Amino acid sequence: MKRAASSLLRTLVRSGKRQSSAVSKIVTALFAAPAAAKPKRKRKPAAKVAKAAAPRARALPAAPRRTVPSVAIHVPPSPGKWLASHFSAPPGIGTPGRRMSYWLYLPNNPPEDTQRKGLPLLVMLHGCQQTATQFAQGTRMNQWAEQMGYAVLYPQQLVSTHAQRCWKWYDRATQEGGGDVPIIVGMIDKVMTQYAIDRSRIYIAGISAGAGMANIIALNHPHLFAAVGLHSGPVFGAGHNTIGALGVMQHGAALRADAAAHEVLTRHPQFPGMPAILIQGAGDNVVRPINQMQLARQSQLLNRLSTAPKITQKPQGRGGRHNAHQLHDFYEGRKLLLRVAHIADLEHAWSGGDPALAFNAKAGPDASKMMLEFFSRHQRA
Repeated sequence: MKRAASSLLRTLVRSGKRQSSAVSKIVTALFAAPAAAKPKRKRKPAAKVAKAAAPRARALPAAPRRTVPSVAIHVPPSPGKWLASHFSAPPGIGTPGRRMSYWLYLPNNPPEDTQRKGLPLLVMLHGCQQTATQFAQGTRMNQWAEQMGYAVLYPQQLVSTHAQRCWKWYDRATQEGGGDVPIIVGMIDKVMTQYAIDRSRIYIAGISAGAGMANIIALNHPHLFAAVGLHSGPVFGAGHNTIGALGVMQHGAALRADAAAHEVLTRHPQFPGMPAILIQGAGDNVVRPINQMQLARQSQLLNRLSTAPKITQKPQGRGGRHNAHQLHDFYEGRKLLLRVAHIADLEHAWSGGDPALAFNAKAGPDASKMMLEFFSRHQRA
């Protein structure tokens, strides 16, 4: 085991010269032990999410020093409500009494039809070395959500679960629907009961470890989510420990890719399909493009797609504002069920994000806009 870990670490260092800082952070994150439990202190009452009138905007809490870049962290101003709260797991959901923080964005002026039907809800899961608020700022998702009338929920992984806030996508029990999965599903249910949410339009997305976790949650609760968005995500159903996770990130899941998809279909005989948008950088040396290829294969199996894709080439934008990229669109009849976006020159970063924060690339295409446009095509019956 030690020899395998050493070999993988050498591979990561050799292959990651252009992004050695990012590689180092991810490797450190995966091998970090959960933070030691601290003595319990008296807590002040948690701020409650408003049910009627909009509360005065709260100042965002400072993120832990070890995860904060050398810039001020804040969410860019948007006219909607930016609310902070938490979910405590009741008996029968995950670890009873476990408390996970979340942030919720509610648009100020949703479209008229949205006001009648309820807001679509997007759940966004951050990557390792990120907080929920950093992820909101880096992706600029709140600004797009305001324009398109979405509520956005940002759960935040606990440092007591993982010192670098990584979601444990590689854990076998999590992949089968345990671990943090019931906590996040319970959090979604709480938000749906407190606000006017359209239950036929719930989506989940993430980057890196957050993408892996988003995929796991969607595949274990396929009737809850209308579509999933995965940016720089590891293939589903493999890994099962930290050394295995590094192997998946570098080399994919080999024969496990197809087997894992078939296992999902066996567990859910009436699996309704799971529309997906997969976004990946060609220059990503942390979660390599082999993962996107295998995720696309899994999605074809899960959505029972057998036709060839429509391929579109997008050239580089003037002045380098947009990287060249290729879209592979898979349809069932006239319905787009799978979009695979492969972006040239993009490393392990959110495409079109805020470059003031780590793991965000200034050059487009804008991944947040792409995801919301894809989600707008889908709803659960």
